[in-house]
Amino acid sequence: MRSIDVNIITDNIKEMCIEANHVLTEDMKCALDKAVKSEKTDLGKQILGQLEENLTIAKEDMIPICQDTGMAVVFMEIGQDVHFEGGSLEDAINEGVRRGYTEGYLRKSVVGDPIERVNTKDNTPAVIHYEFVTGDKVKITVAPKGFGSENMSRVFMLKPADGIEGVKNAILTAVKDAGPNACPPMVVGVGIGGTFEKCAILAKKALTRDISAGSDIPYVRELEKEMLEKINGTGIGPGGLGGSTTALAVNINTYPTHIAGLPVAVNICCHVNRHSVRVI
Repeated sequence: MRSIDVNIITDNIKEMCIEANHVLTEDMKCALDKAVKSEKTDLGKQILGQLEENLTIAKEDMIPICQDTGMAVVFMEIGQDVHFEGGSLEDAINEGVRRGYTEGYLRKSVVGDPIERVNTKDNTPAVIHYEFVTGDKVKITVAPKGFGSENMSRVFMLKPADGIEGVKNAILTAVKDAGPNACPPMVVGVGIGGTFEKCAILAKKALTRDISAGSDIPYVRELEKEMLEKINGTGIGPGGLGGSTTALAVNINTYPTHIAGLPVAVNICCHVNRHSVRVI
């Protein structure tokens, strides 16, 4: 059994909130570089160049990549041989978010009640997903989610008879409906299977996967490639102003489901797809 003081979790999450909002991950940077070279329209190339310039300024001057610094989504993969000490783990996670957003001078976008809408003034609480795995390590993924793209996400409760063509249609429908509102070029996270809520979590977590690595499942990997090609064929383009680069990646996760259902969730993220990953 390995003991971890929850203050270590707080410190790391604080740093990760600041890091994710200022520095693009390497896989996303490579994808944008590639998109600038492959984009077929002059306007599209210009917009992608402006996005890259924005990213450079953000990193060098420690200015947030986007003014919407998001609602903090935290994935905790906890080894079953880990024991936390020194207080509540959930309190420690939220304290890390609180410190990250206040000390990092990040925009506070969370309201304490969805109807009364009074700002919590520290961007807490976070949305936290726990998963227990083997071993004595803790993998933390912090993914600040802006709501321009989050608002464009969809869940489709398809019939089994809709099959893979129904899944393809659902993904394209979500992307076309999103249009320029999701700040393209976008990353499209897709969850297939499970239940109503499970497919949504699958889609959210798919956004945090390295976009240069396809699915381990052959048919899913081919589906990712096909959907990326079809999405880029819509002509929505960078900034929604037309072009051949509407998405940088399509990441798909699957899970077993009921004989009577085929749930599909499409969680869209903007071109920065912010996230930070650490293993403790």
